[in-house]
Amino acid sequence: MELHQVRYFLALASTLNFTRAAEQCNVTQPALTKGVQKLEQELGGQLIYRERQLTQLTDLGKEVLPMLERTLASAEAVRRRAQEFQRKDVAPLKIGLAPSVSASLVLDPIAETAKFVPGLHVELREDTAEKLVDLLLEGEINAAVVGDVKDMPPRIDDWSLFEERYVAVLAPTHKLANRPTIGIEDLQETVLLDRAGCDVAPKIQQTFFSKNPPQFGHCSCHDLHLQHLAAAGFGVMLAPEHMPHLPTLKTIPLEGEQISREVRLLAVQGRRYSPALDAFVKVARLRDWSLELPLDMAHAAPVEMASVLA
Repeated sequence: MELHQVRYFLALASTLNFTRAAEQCNVTQPALTKGVQKLEQELGGQLIYRERQLTQLTDLGKEVLPMLERTLASAEAVRRRAQEFQRKDVAPLKIGLAPSVSASLVLDPIAETAKFVPGLHVELREDTAEKLVDLLLEGEINAAVVGDVKDMPPRIDDWSLFEERYVAVLAPTHKLANRPTIGIEDLQETVLLDRAGCDVAPKIQQTFFSKNPPQFGHCSCHDLHLQHLAAAGFGVMLAPEHMPHLPTLKTIPLEGEQISREVRLLAVQGRRYSPALDAFVKVARLRDWSLELPLDMAHAAPVEMASVLA
């Protein structure tokens, strides 16, 4: 079924006159007649009674008329939407964040990107690192910032941005709160708060507690929930050092061998970048991510991008 066939039939149903319908569609009468005949063949029945002085819709024609009207209206709406999209001044950028990656990490790169991409409109989406890879391949997001990813597909470009340590986040009244560092063995003697979908606790358990796992207590899918639990004294939260935290909480480094992970930027290999994605990837990759004071993002120096994005 071709849209022009639907348009010819609707014009004929409106005018009940082949000559006027052809003029309305700006085609010859034979072309309009042929188009309606092909539509009838596809639908398996006659749509129009063709009489010398009286042209009328058949019962089948009356039955399918409202559906074909909606079909043509939907097609025209799609065409208008596409035209509006091409003309609009909005530059969309969808960024996926893994659960252990704070949105605060991408705020400065987004602000830097906005200087060079007028109308930048950012959408942030959180999911597991593995799910974000799927969303990238499906085109649901443009880029992702993640920690550890298992079995990275070959179609994904993967850039290391920086390395960060894990820290303990706890209430000032906690029994471990007055120590300059917290030993790994101390974690076995306290309750740990479990962040569902986060790579922190599984990595620490695999590295240090493969035979004698620590005690995991309350859990949540949201960092803020766990922070409130920690502030109320329900346990210790293990988190990346960049994560913003409630002012009522303390962060203490873990003692001994450094527990860390790489934060990585992902995008689909070989896919054409939009101007917004191209600018964001360049800003993120060229940015100086070194943090002398890990919890103070103000020390991350912006990159001069004018010459790079020109």
